[in-house]
Amino acid sequence: MLREEWQVLGTEAKRLYVREWLPEGQQPRALVQIVHGHGEHGERYRYAAERMTEAGLAVVAHDLQGHGRSEGKRGHMSAMDAAIDDVLRVMEEARERHADTPVLLYGHSMGGNIALNCALRRKPDIAALILTSPWLKLAFNPPAIKEWVGKGVARLLPTLPMSTGLKPEDLFRASELGIPPIGEDPLNHTTITPRAYLEVQSAGEWALRNATELHVPLLLLHGDCDRITSFEASRRLASALGERCDWKPKEGGLHELHNDIGGKETLSVIIDWICQRLSLLTN
Repeated sequence: MLREEWQVLGTEAKRLYVREWLPEGQQPRALVQIVHGHGEHGERYRYAAERMTEAGLAVVAHDLQGHGRSEGKRGHMSAMDAAIDDVLRVMEEARERHADTPVLLYGHSMGGNIALNCALRRKPDIAALILTSPWLKLAFNPPAIKEWVGKGVARLLPTLPMSTGLKPEDLFRASELGIPPIGEDPLNHTTITPRAYLEVQSAGEWALRNATELHVPLLLLHGDCDRITSFEASRRLASALGERCDWKPKEGGLHELHNDIGGKETLSVIIDWICQRLSLLTN
């Protein structure tokens, strides 16, 4: 596997850090663009990229604004449309580097929300969409008073840093993959701003209401023991799309299915599905 890195200028003149993994000795069959979750960064998908490049796929993953090595206030999102613009800017650059190569968009957690809203609102030229544990709704209902206060704070202090209260044990269980806990990586964080929270929440609700406008096939995976994002919201999305969605619920799965116990099998499901889609494109 080859690795390259580059930067692009995103919205609000913020520089975005991008890394790309390539199969050795061959032209990639397709390009998988990964949009990571809140509080993490693209390098955490290195193992997924290893598996994908073995299948002849190129993988590109940028750090969202306020995450990883990209510029921006930690944990902040000024607007969902700004995050979508950044995804499309990276996609444009990746297309220039890999002309005439099919693109598949893959979003996890908050990245799943961004990827789905990108597909619904902008309808980019992608071959398919993949979502794992998308943050369409949370797996729990925050106290009403906290929601009310949060909306007031979002108006007055939209960039105020707040703790997500994320517990590392809710993400994934130790497995044969040997993925280190998030606390061991200084590029991770557990900060979110009121504006970011409300932008993601409202965009998730909008996406559920407008799901039938999706113009590409969807592979959707979610663990039924996810304590962070709502399994039921994903089930609702799958139901709305019917045959256009390949719904793969994971019994006992936690939030990061690709890092959790059974992560190898999860990645095999994703890669096999991608290869099936590519076969249909060439037939």
